[in-house]
Amino acid sequence: MMKLLIGNRNYSTWSLRPWLVLAHFDIPFEDEVLQLAGEGWRETLAARSPTGKVPVLIDGDLVIPETIAIIEYLVDLYPDKAIWPADLRQRAMARAASAEMHSAFQSLRSHAPMNLRAAHPGKVNIDTVGKDLHRLETLLGGLLTQSGGPFLFGEFTAADAMFAPVATRIRTYALPVSDLLNAYVEAIYSLPAFQQWLALALREPWVVDDDEIDVMQGRVKPGTLA
Repeated sequence: MMKLLIGNRNYSTWSLRPWLVLAHFDIPFEDEVLQLAGEGWRETLAARSPTGKVPVLIDGDLVIPETIAIIEYLVDLYPDKAIWPADLRQRAMARAASAEMHSAFQSLRSHAPMNLRAAHPGKVNIDTVGKDLHRLETLLGGLLTQSGGPFLFGEFTAADAMFAPVATRIRTYALPVSDLLNAYVEAIYSLPAFQQWLALALREPWVVDDDEIDVMQGRVKPGTLA
């Protein structure tokens, strides 16, 4: 059985993405959490991952780092599952959107880290993420308008897995977005696979200070969050 090495579910956006694809499309796998903080965590990652990062998919003697590479491997391995849209043009658009998510939205990543356990309305300076929010409205809003929702291409695909962490940021920090994008956030949260991940994340005891906005913004000292 394939194994997916992941980081802390509460914080690890890149781990969430392939995990959702595997879980939603009923692909047999098991996962293992590798800590993203604590004594020796970097050494542990370096010993288990070719890049020193997560996620990593292990299939026999094949070791695949990087989220998009993992997703494309699953597409090739399970061609009968609609991981990408069936239509050629829509598939190209889904891959383009996913690639943009992979390389862009740096302000949103930096100023509004994923934190599934938290609710931090008003703690993100909208001026710092405004450009990214505008691009999300254009990109996701356009795709949702074309498809009619509830997901970017009607049914859930890998493109939605790529943008699922964005949906969590919108909710955690109560970011100002359109009704269309708020409905998309609700669709992501209603997905059974996402609910599985969320339930596990909420039970995690670990804190990663680097991803806690109160620590990042100096309201709380590192090492003091329970």
